[in-house]
Amino acid sequence: MIVLKNARQLDGMRESGRLAAEVLAEVCAAVAPGVTTADLDAVAVGAIRSRGAESAFLNYRGFPGSICVSVNDEVIHGIPGGRRIGLGDVVSVDVGVRYRGFHGDNAETVLVGVTDEAVIGLVETTRRALQAGIQAVAPGRRLSDVSHAIERVARAGGCGVVEEYVGHGIGTALHEEPQVPNFGVPGRGPVLKDGMVFCIEPMFNRGSRKVSVLPDGWTVVTCDGQVAAHCEHMVAVVPGGVEILTPR
Repeated sequence: MIVLKNARQLDGMRESGRLAAEVLAEVCAAVAPGVTTADLDAVAVGAIRSRGAESAFLNYRGFPGSICVSVNDEVIHGIPGGRRIGLGDVVSVDVGVRYRGFHGDNAETVLVGVTDEAVIGLVETTRRALQAGIQAVAPGRRLSDVSHAIERVARAGGCGVVEEYVGHGIGTALHEEPQVPNFGVPGRGPVLKDGMVFCIEPMFNRGSRKVSVLPDGWTVVTCDGQVAAHCEHMVAVVPGGVEILTPR
């Protein structure tokens, strides 16, 4: 069941989204050669606590980190640890917070001294697809219109679209209905209505779309070893259009 948020609940989502965006910005600013993914997790912990919030990810279904940090061929759900960032790395950071009962969730991919035009193009395409998906949101449209807009950008950019993992509704729970795939034909699925809140999050690979999960049970990697990118915004359907709840 899709939960439509009332005015009070939307205000709560705006607060949690704003905090999630602020924390994401702090962590992304800390990404640099020599920094470990555990260091980035520590930055997030401090940023989240200083705002009176909690990590939405820590211990969620057993996840051991406060954020997800996925490097190079890691698509999503990378566990922070001793891995040290180096020049040429592609670092995807996913931040989720819980504040006064509401969740905020967003992600960005950071390039660390990357000069490979193909890799730069992958990240730029992922960002463009996110914006295309957001622009497709409006009351009366169908959810698959969003998915189709994302896929069109991916295909034009020659990217592999991950199908096993998708965007999602969000509210008092981190994951709610509906699921928001990054592929599909237009004109299908639920009608978008005022008060719907969901996360749009393209996950694209430079090569094949195929992915697998490492033995840690969390980290999703590309099967061909090529790099991946992940970007995410939390949005609300509002009268006349869409509102980004994780502004940055």
